[in-house]
Amino acid sequence: MNEVTRSGKDYVGYEYKTVTTGSEKVSMYVDAYANFGWTPDDSLPAKQPAIPARPLGNTVTLKLKRDRKILNKAELTRLQQHFEACMDEIAALEKSKTSAGIAYAQAVGLAGTAFMAGSVMAITLLEPVKILLCVMLAVPGIIGWAIPYPLFQHLTKKRTAEVAPLIEQKYDEIHEICEKGNALIH
Repeated sequence: MNEVTRSGKDYVGYEYKTVTTGSEKVSMYVDAYANFGWTPDDSLPAKQPAIPARPLGNTVTLKLKRDRKILNKAELTRLQQHFEACMDEIAALEKSKTSAGIAYAQAVGLAGTAFMAGSVMAITLLEPVKILLCVMLAVPGIIGWAIPYPLFQHLTKKRTAEVAPLIEQKYDEIHEICEKGNALIH
């Protein structure tokens, strides 16, 4: 009843890796990991493909495998870790494009809100009502509410111009790492 059939293939032991990344970087990760001996794990059930066609949210989980006895495994692992560090640095640089703009825009908006609150308090709490004080506080409040978005756009554009060459250098470094890895496995 239970037959064991052999197809003539030798046993291959695999090691497995799971990588979670943003959906915009899936192709880059799949292509890069192939240069370190990793392939998508096709043995997953049909409901869980190695590379999902529709990612949940903005992240995708890749399931990869490679031969445990791959040649030059130590060097490939070192190159892979260097690749992962470069990808983390690129993610940090991408995030830095907007972080300063967000912080400054929020600070200006908060200051505008404080001025507007002072204006409202001047008109409601003071006897007799001080219209001049109310206007003097309302003007910076309105300005503080009006300029956060243009300020955010300006700072983001400026920071993007600063980090674009750095990101490009990291991508060049990644391509060199992948070339070295590819040369080791072929």
